[in-house]
Order: sequence, then C-alpha cells, then structure tokens
Amino acid sequence: MKICLVGGAVRDQLLGLPITDRDWVVVGATSEQMLALGYQQVGRDFPVFLHPQTKEEYALARTERKQGHGYHGFSCHAGSDVTLEDDLRRRDLTINAMAVCDGNLIDPYGGKKDIAARCLRHVSDAFAEDPLRVLRVARFAAKLASFGFVLASETRSLMCDMVASGELAQLTPERVWQETAKALITDHPEVYFQVLRETGALERLMPELDILFSVPQDTVYHPEGDAGTHTLMVLGAMRRQTKDIALLWAALCHDLGKGITPKEIWPKHPGHEQAGVALVEQLGQRYRVPSQVTQLAKLVCRWHGDIHKSDELTPEQRLQVMEGCDVWRKPEQFEALLAVSEADSRGRTGFEAAEYPQSSRWRFWLEQVLSVTAESFIEQGLMGREIQNAMRNERIKRLANTDPVRVS
Repeated sequence: MKICLVGGAVRDQLLGLPITDRDWVVVGATSEQMLALGYQQVGRDFPVFLHPQTKEEYALARTERKQGHGYHGFSCHAGSDVTLEDDLRRRDLTINAMAVCDGNLIDPYGGKKDIAARCLRHVSDAFAEDPLRVLRVARFAAKLASFGFVLASETRSLMCDMVASGELAQLTPERVWQETAKALITDHPEVYFQVLRETGALERLMPELDILFSVPQDTVYHPEGDAGTHTLMVLGAMRRQTKDIALLWAALCHDLGKGITPKEIWPKHPGHEQAGVALVEQLGQRYRVPSQVTQLAKLVCRWHGDIHKSDELTPEQRLQVMEGCDVWRKPEQFEALLAVSEADSRGRTGFEAAEYPQSSRWRFWLEQVLSVTAESFIEQGLMGREIQNAMRNERIKRLANTDPVRVS
C-alpha cells in the first residue's frame, strides 16, 4: 500500500503557488483495508475516503471507462491491481497527471516538461470521453494565463472536434455554471471565454455572448472594435477590482443587447440596455444561475447607460434611475451598478486608467435624496400619498439644484 500526493497540489508546488487543497491516491489497497484503518467512505460511485484525523480525501487508484453514447457517466474499476500510472492516465492534462510518492516525483506523461514549456496538453485520447473537460481546460488556461500557459495545438484540435461532435449538449446546466463560476474568479477570466470561443464552445453554450464578436461599435467611443472584445475587456477590468461572482457575471452580461441591434443601424446601439435584459434572464435560466446573480446582471444591463450619461439626464430621470435600482431598500445594488459601470468605461482601448467622475456624482446625488425623510412632512400635517408626493418632489428639487460638474 502506497500513498501519493497527486494532481493540482503537485502542479502548484512546481509553479511555486500556495497549496490550498491536497488530493491523495492510495495504490495497492482495497476498500476493506481502508475501512479497517479507520477511513470513512464517501459516495457510492467512486472509492473515495476521508482520513480519520485530517478529513482530507484519499481515493483508491482507479481506471474509468465511458458508458454508452454521449455523456452518461463512467464505469469505475478500483483495486490493488490498478497502478499509479493507470490512475494518472485517466486525468485531463499532463500538468495534472503527476504525483509525489515518498518524496519522489512520478511523472509518466511529461507534466513537468509541459510546465517548463507553459503548455496545456491532454494526457491521452480518453480526454475526449468527458465533454466537461473542454470547460475545465478553458478554466485552467484562465487560471494559468499569468504564467504564460497556452493550449497545445493537438489539444485545441481535439477540443474543437469534441464541440463539433455535439458532445457539449450532454452537459447539465449545473456543471456548466459551476465551471464558469470558478473561471470568473481566476486571474484572467476573459481567457476562459476566449478559449471557449476559439474551440466553438461559446457559440454552442452562450450564443448571446458569442454573437457580440461580430457586432461593430462606434470607434469614437470604442477603439477596441467589436462588442465581444469590449465585453471581455470589461470583465478583465472588473476582475482587477473584485472576485465577487455577481459583479463579474454582470460585467460579462452588461452589453448582451448589442447582439440583437438591427444591422442597418450599426455601429450605433440605441436601446441596447433595455433590449438586453431579457437575454440576461434567458442565459440565467438556461444555466440555473443563482437568482440574486441574475438579478444584479439584469439591473446593470438596464441602467448602466444612464449611469454613464449622468450629466445629460434631467433631475426626474436621475431619480428614475435610483427608483429603478430600489436604492432605499438595496443601496448595495446601486454601488454594484456603479462599480460595473466604471469597469465598462475602462474596458476600452485607451481608457484603461481614465477617471470616471460619474461614480462620485451619483454617490453625491444618492446622499442628497436619501437625506429626504418623511418626518418634516408629517409635521406639516401631510398624510399618506401626500407625503410620498412631497418627498419625491423634494428629491427632484435637490437633484435639480446639484451641479454635477462641481460635484465631480
């Protein structure tokens, strides 16, 4: 019986990254032996056990074989006859198919060499048996982009073939969202979507986003070019500020409405904010995105244009924006809207470090309207709807008397 550290912990150790999770493989043992040693088995499909003290996961070395057509799961064989090399062969990438046993690196498929070459390469043709690996490799590309990792040409070709075969249709909505959510908080989430697009997966999974790369924008405001390129720049700008998945998803979805602008009015996109709300909802429902995440993305999609045009709006229009965002009950939503709008402004070529005075303007105006309370109107003898009307009029009055240029 031999216990080996495997997978991501070995990879991250070689890259000099902190190790947060450790996975262990046990070679030459049976389930009965593990139970006799005090390990607790978890799950029924795979022989995985929890260590009696550390609670870390220990899995018996195993082989897997795809069952039937499409993605319907795998049959698993585990036992004392399965070698470490057999277990590592079933893994996705060579950089994830290494182990450390008794202090020695076990690397039968060239993972260390591929780390040195900054190459993401599949271990074997068995890679094609699991369509989720298309998304996983895209996520690893995003996670390791800072190190200069790129896809091996043969792995890219295999992923393209998997997409073309229609295998991605077998993925459950939950699995797509789980991988996407993990990708959003990598250092370079935009790379995830770039890889999905290059392999054809983005068109299959998120056509609302994929179409943006063929949609032109006014080069006066968008020197970077098409709406898809802009969207990924916005996502990158947002990620440099936060790891909040709701904010990152909102950044990704904020311009979906540009994908349905009639071609005859390109490169202008009037009304794309309102038009995109239904697309955000559609995408959220397809992948069962958490409702609060979808809600913020819809709010950002609808109102970000008005945030940009702060000094062009009338006082009534400014108040309508605040009312639409329910700032009295959910002020944190409005702050999130400002954050994504700022990333939207900076997600453009030449504007990456530009000032965004709109944020301070809106915060100042919000402070003004929030200071209007019912007490003074009650003291005047007003009642019911009279109080509501008086409060609204006072808020509009205060917004009218505020000079946004001076505030900025």
